[in-house]
Amino acid sequence: MQNKGIIRLFAILFALVSIYQLSFTFITNKAENDAREFAKQAVSSDVENYGELRHQTESQYLDSIAKEPIFAGVTYQTAKGKQLNKGLDLKGGISVILQISVNDLLRELSDHSTDPAFERALAEADEALKTSQDTYLNLFFKAFNNIPDAKLASPDIFGNKNLSGQVSFDMSNAEVESVLAKRVDESISSAYEVLNQRIDKFGVAQPNIQRLGESGRIMIELPGAQDVDRAKNLLQSTAQLEFWPVYQAQDFGQFLSQADGVLRDIQSKKKEKNNKQVDSTTIDSTEVSDDDIEALLSAEKEDDQENFDSNQPFTSLIRGMGHETGPILAEFDVRDTATVNSYLKNKKVRALLSSGDKKYARFAWGLADEKTDLVGLYAIKSNKKNEAPLTGSAVTDATQTYDQMSRVAVSLEMNAKGAKVWEQLTGDAFRQGSQIAIVLDNTVYSAPGVTSGPISGGRSEITGDFSIDEGKDLATVLKAGKLPASADIVQIEVVGPSLGQSAINAGLLSFAIALVIVFVYMIFYYGRVGFYADIALAINLLFIFGILAGLGAVLTLPGIAGIVLTIGMSVDANVLIFERTREELRAGKSNVEAIRDGFKQALSSILDANITTFLTGLILLVFGTGPVKGFATTLLIGICTSLFTAIFITRLNIDRHAKSGKPLDFSTPVTKKWFSNVNINFIEKRKLTYIISGAAVVISLISIFTQGLHQGVDFVGGRSFTVRFDKEVNTSEIEQNLAEPFGSAEVKTYGGSNQVKITTAYKIDESSQEVEDEITEKLYETLKSDLPSGMSLSTFAKGDDATNTGIMSSIVVGPSIADDIKAASFWAVMASLVGIFLYILFRFRKWQFSLGAVIGLVHNTIILIGIFSIFQNIMPFSLEVDQSFIAGILTVVGYSINDTVVIFDRIREYFKINPSWGLKKNINRAISSTIGRTINTSMTTLLVLTAMFIFGGEGLRTFIFSLIIGIIVGTYSSVFIASPIMYDASKRKGENVLEEKKQEEVA
Repeated sequence: MQNKGIIRLFAILFALVSIYQLSFTFITNKAENDAREFAKQAVSSDVENYGELRHQTESQYLDSIAKEPIFAGVTYQTAKGKQLNKGLDLKGGISVILQISVNDLLRELSDHSTDPAFERALAEADEALKTSQDTYLNLFFKAFNNIPDAKLASPDIFGNKNLSGQVSFDMSNAEVESVLAKRVDESISSAYEVLNQRIDKFGVAQPNIQRLGESGRIMIELPGAQDVDRAKNLLQSTAQLEFWPVYQAQDFGQFLSQADGVLRDIQSKKKEKNNKQVDSTTIDSTEVSDDDIEALLSAEKEDDQENFDSNQPFTSLIRGMGHETGPILAEFDVRDTATVNSYLKNKKVRALLSSGDKKYARFAWGLADEKTDLVGLYAIKSNKKNEAPLTGSAVTDATQTYDQMSRVAVSLEMNAKGAKVWEQLTGDAFRQGSQIAIVLDNTVYSAPGVTSGPISGGRSEITGDFSIDEGKDLATVLKAGKLPASADIVQIEVVGPSLGQSAINAGLLSFAIALVIVFVYMIFYYGRVGFYADIALAINLLFIFGILAGLGAVLTLPGIAGIVLTIGMSVDANVLIFERTREELRAGKSNVEAIRDGFKQALSSILDANITTFLTGLILLVFGTGPVKGFATTLLIGICTSLFTAIFITRLNIDRHAKSGKPLDFSTPVTKKWFSNVNINFIEKRKLTYIISGAAVVISLISIFTQGLHQGVDFVGGRSFTVRFDKEVNTSEIEQNLAEPFGSAEVKTYGGSNQVKITTAYKIDESSQEVEDEITEKLYETLKSDLPSGMSLSTFAKGDDATNTGIMSSIVVGPSIADDIKAASFWAVMASLVGIFLYILFRFRKWQFSLGAVIGLVHNTIILIGIFSIFQNIMPFSLEVDQSFIAGILTVVGYSINDTVVIFDRIREYFKINPSWGLKKNINRAISSTIGRTINTSMTTLLVLTAMFIFGGEGLRTFIFSLIIGIIVGTYSSVFIASPIMYDASKRKGENVLEEKKQEEVA
């Protein structure tokens, strides 16, 4: 092998980078483990609600050490931001998919038109959306264009003052459509930015927010969040853009000093209740508003022991003072904002402002500086009703532009009513030398002053020390409140922290067992070279986790399954190489020659097999959502890294040993003669296998069409709850009891006999908070007799951390998104089959190869679905058909095509070597020569999957079961279906795929 030095250097550097990336995860885990131990010592298990108190103590501990160096100058705060992210199923938290109402946006753009054609098109689009996968906007356009003589540019619809300058009366429908598409996209982008800012203020570590294509949907994941009601309220509320006059810093200088005195007096009267408590001070926070978004995670007030000064509890937290005539009172560390909030909302502190013009003053934070983590505090001139003098509804447009000095600026336009109020606001600010705050969701985005007198006409320009991106962001914010649109929750999933920890434990256990099984099997079968393969596998795992950490990817439970599956599949490349090398050794070649030719001959099969699997993973990544993407990400990374380690790392070790002159056997004394002289006439047996497969396919289809499938809430919509009790329960009795309040409900054991999964479609078309509360209360009342004595409704709803009982997780999927998920899953399977057909056609140049491969894949898919249909009411675990099942099908597709391609490669190679044998003999010899590789690869993968099935936890069991069945059926079809179909297709068309007829004539 050439360039060994470069490959060795690259491997070392890659390993060092991976270790560096993973070091942040180790540092974070160490700090959090220390916090957990501290909390256990600080809070006794005899205390009521000790689980919640321990969680609060952990948070306080981590806050206190956040900026202290832990290792090599790295702080917990830094490490936390760079650690390997954990998904909700491993950490617990809330996942929400919001649907931004395009209907609302169109109504606002039309100035709430009542035009009959407009109303008809909206109604038809609403109805079509229930069954179509197209976007709402396209459905509206189609419906409107089907109405005779209907014009979008009509003054009664979009030719109005809201779109003046953009839509003229003489524009065609197509021209107006492009304008509307742009404005709707801008509005959804605005909603995205608003939500992004909101979750940033939740205090959630590593939140995730992303737009889902052009559907108008936004997915938000909040790891660690548990308060579902607050999450819903904060995420669904319409953006509130407001313009307020603000006080200057000099107006509040005396207040800050007086606040210190009040807080000092309060503190002196407080006695420390627990000597082991993290904080040295406790301030009365009974007046903290429920609207504080920090409370979403039930996070305790963040008191910093290091920076706390008992004589100046308030001003000691100040990191910088604002200019006396500026709008910023002072700057604080982001971590101290919760503490400052509690101080400002304290009754006695608030009383300092009870008289004079500051009686209705309201405090708000600005945007945090990403480099310094400092954030400014503003004082807004509010009023008794807390109503802003001007809101975002007055804004007609806002764009990032440049002023006469070529500085970044934001151009702002308002309607006639807003222009009058704006003129008064700017006039007052000019006379007083003050500023006007632009406030969105109680966050001040900018507070510009007025330099040229009152601004009339509704057109103005905001300048400042903006970057281009900051100018664009401000323009987005200004437009965010202009088009109010409801945000409906179409899917919400809640995973409790205890269930997440159980998933981690189960995943790690299955991971360790699978790893040991593969290591032992490879050494048992291949001896020393098996040990070299194990080294490559260990390095492969290091690379996978390092890349995941470096990319900021999220590790989910299906992601762990993808890594563990990669363990089983990554040995395939080594098995191919080792089996080819054994053939060369049996042919009488020396060790060095056999190794060289073994690697060379196996390379084509390795690349073809991995490319087809990679295509399947890519399709999963494109079409999948949520956990399926996590599985696809780890699978794709694993394929790339396993190729590198198998081809290069293993080769480096084998070459080094071979050059020493010592003999290197690619087997052990026990396995030396295994599969060495296999010669089976597979083609002659094809009629029997056709009958067996045909019968299996027919039985599967009959069951699918008569008995159907047990579709999960992913596909049909509904609500699903995982409930854990403190004793064994009778699922039939619970299902019968739930039938009365819910009409119908399905109850199945989920994991242990004390845990059940309850699924119902009760009021699935309604998503209000009242309905959610009603369902939770009915569930609680029905299950109350089986729950721990004294468990309250609120404890049941959130899950009791102390006893690990109550609702452990829940998911709600609306009918519309369920249809979309089902359609996306169907197209994912179709796309994978078409992609594989085309790749094999390109690679082997004959359609018969593609036909054999695709028929084999269809055969595998039908039987796999059929088994789920036949055994859905027989197996002791759930056989739900959901997104994970589709991921299982696509994985099986990738795995079985891997097998098929290896056999096809060998058929092509055998014909080149032995053209006189004819096609039938070449196929039989090719399959026989690869039987060792086929069985070894399938065996290692099945051993891995069996370990995962037994030890991996209930969350993975259905998915792993589909893989086990799929690999067994896929291995069978690669040998007995794909190759015989290819053979028969070429014969029946009067064409020999490898020009057998020509070669026979020559012979």
